[in-house]
Amino acid sequence: MKNAVQRAASFALIALLLPAGLSAEPHADRIIVHKKSRTMELMRSGKVIKTYKVALGGEPVGTKTRQGDHRTPEGSYVIDSRNKHSQFHRSLHVSYPNAEDKERARKLGASTGGDIFIHGLPNGYGFVGAAHRARDWTDGCIAVTDQEIEEIWRLVDNGTPVEIRP
Repeated sequence: MKNAVQRAASFALIALLLPAGLSAEPHADRIIVHKKSRTMELMRSGKVIKTYKVALGGEPVGTKTRQGDHRTPEGSYVIDSRNKHSQFHRSLHVSYPNAEDKERARKLGASTGGDIFIHGLPNGYGFVGAAHRARDWTDGCIAVTDQEIEEIWRLVDNGTPVEIRP
């Protein structure tokens, strides 16, 4: 009991001594990707807390219609898992395909695929940094720098909604 009281008092003292704004980073409650402007916004309570420039799939115009089309999907999804041992420097899995994506692919007689991620650069290529955004290069994913995915990893929880707009 005494240790718990001492810990609580210590935390209260630290909180009083920290300047305003140096507390924990606010977690995003939504992600919005704007394909046309190649930006991704982390949102909190309707306000943008961080914006990133991104690279998309190699065929960025239009929504993903089938596996292997190199397009980034458009629609509403969630972050449903994360992989810190990915072939890229960390990755957050986007819950593609949704019901609309499945129906579209069914009508085309095609497979939807499903490996859509927000991720850093391929392992061993972190030195490329922001230059990776010179062209769209992913198979349909949303790519940021390694430093940016580290920050996003901290600010985004599993279950966070993702809206990908044209």
